Amino acid sequence: MNNAPLAERIRPKKLEDYISQQHLVGKKGTLTQHIKNGVIPSLLFWGPPGIGKTTLANIIANESGRPFYALSAINSGVKDVRDVIEKAKNSGGLFTTKNPILFIDEIHRFSKSQQDSLLEAVEKGWVTLIGATTENPSFEVIPALLSRCQVYVLNAFDQDDLLALLQRALKVDVILSKKEIKLKETELLMQYSSGDARKLLNIFELLVNAVKEPIVITNDLVAANIQENLVRYDKTGEQHYDIISAFIKSIRGSDPNAAIYWLARMLVGGEDVKFIARRMLILASEDIGNANPTALIMANNTFNAVSIIGNPESRIILSQCAIYLANSDKSNASYKAIDQAIALVKQTGDLPIPLHLRNAPTKLMKDLGYGNNYKYAHNYEDNFAIQEFLPKQIINTKFYEPNDNARENKFRKILKQRWKGKYRY
Repeated sequence: MNNAPLAERIRPKKLEDYISQQHLVGKKGTLTQHIKNGVIPSLLFWGPPGIGKTTLANIIANESGRPFYALSAINSGVKDVRDVIEKAKNSGGLFTTKNPILFIDEIHRFSKSQQDSLLEAVEKGWVTLIGATTENPSFEVIPALLSRCQVYVLNAFDQDDLLALLQRALKVDVILSKKEIKLKETELLMQYSSGDARKLLNIFELLVNAVKEPIVITNDLVAANIQENLVRYDKTGEQHYDIISAFIKSIRGSDPNAAIYWLARMLVGGEDVKFIARRMLILASEDIGNANPTALIMANNTFNAVSIIGNPESRIILSQCAIYLANSDKSNASYKAIDQAIALVKQTGDLPIPLHLRNAPTKLMKDLGYGNNYKYAHNYEDNFAIQEFLPKQIINTKFYEPNDNARENKFRKILKQRWKGKYRY
């Protein structure tokens, strides 16, 4: 046991020793009440790594006196699931509240067929399923299984939780409790841990093993021994989508400082620079549009540049583009216009094209009136002539509403002069 990592050596076995997640395990917490009542529903624990999902599942089994079976979705298949369910059926029973707990770590990695293999056991009460996932179960767990489970969100540890965890380690660990260790400064430890208790304990154990007693934990000691803070960033998981969302919303909200921070988070996490540039290219049209058409050119050039250059130099180009887009005037008028037009097309179907707008390559088409009375704009003053371009069923429908910015206010003025109130600009 002494050879086990610190996180394993001090893993709590009782609810009273469990740190954090008070909304679930406090005196009035939902899980506390479930354990007290002896009725444990099937559960999904959703939260970032290193916050005690596995520990909590073990505690629930211990406190409720139930058999406990564990699988990891990384190395388990359908056969493994069925074997465990069969064992659970034999050790539990159909009509007892003491049915076994089946814990599946990283359940989001299970395929649909693997998740399907759990349904009957959960539905018939052969097992109480507890699944742990770092990904949003709405997307990663099949609806049939999701509907049979209660989802509980577990939060990253805050600094008070992490500090309490360190103090508990110094007190109860069979190795650390015998050493002379003083926590003088912990800010950098907390920063490097990023709310991940396992990461904190691993770093702490590394520090303790790296220096001689008496050990005084300071920020300098941490900086000298921990070469790099590995930022948690899963390029295929929810972090991927949440951080790019924060990045785009920061640019849309005209905050270059926040945009650069989220850009840095992605770059340090190893995000594909072309993915970042592609999203800025979309934003340049969706959120800036004709308020500053140069933004689209800038974003397109950025995408082309990072595709050629790659890391680490791409960070400079991405930074320049992000700052430019954040500081630009904003307009979503083009985005709204096309979405409204598409919605109307779906509603009204294939409306007839006005005859004067139709092409007339043959004599028959000309005889039928194709192209009649069409006004060729370049033959008129200012290259403009009033005529109807929409099907008669939707005449005067306005899709484009210029936003209130310098360039589109100029557009509005021109449209008002040209169309003389037709579209009510």
